[in-house]
Amino acid sequence: MSPAAILRGFVFLGLAWFSAAAVADSQLWGELRSGGLVVLIRHADTDPGAGDPPGFRLEDCSTQRNLNAAGRAQAQRLGDAFRRERIPVAGVLSSEWCRCRDTATLAFGRYEPWLALNNLFGRSPNEPSQSRLIRERGGAFAGPGNLVLVTHGATILPVAGVSPATVELVVMRPAGAGKLELVGRIRPD
Repeated sequence: MSPAAILRGFVFLGLAWFSAAAVADSQLWGELRSGGLVVLIRHADTDPGAGDPPGFRLEDCSTQRNLNAAGRAQAQRLGDAFRRERIPVAGVLSSEWCRCRDTATLAFGRYEPWLALNNLFGRSPNEPSQSRLIRERGGAFAGPGNLVLVTHGATILPVAGVSPATVELVVMRPAGAGKLELVGRIRPD
């Protein structure tokens, strides 16, 4: 097979994958327009690193890893996507970490803090109780609109079974009795 034929094959596969992803995203946005879903969102981009610096204090944003300029722009584009797609939002709950609160504020203009969404990175003993609370509240959600939960990748992983990118939407369907079912993922950026 010639190099040109191989290249055409890769281009075709790439276009087919991109097209399938666009269709899946379009269908998922459509489901979100209908409401009744729970949307887990990992906060927007921060300065590089993991966890928080030594001396971190939850009540003092200056001691935390915060959104950088790209992250603030990401959060604004996230909100733009929700408005462009006409996604109804029943409520926005956020981790108490400043990067989550700022993501929620820039994207949706509002949030309520909820301790169950706090960061589990380096806090694994908290995982069972926090995950249970998220599943219980999410599993019981019935709309109207969608429930948006802005949190951390380490908090989303045990609930949804996926590790999202920053500002990636992990869309879950309430299944009652403390259960959530993964519907799909959208990377709006």
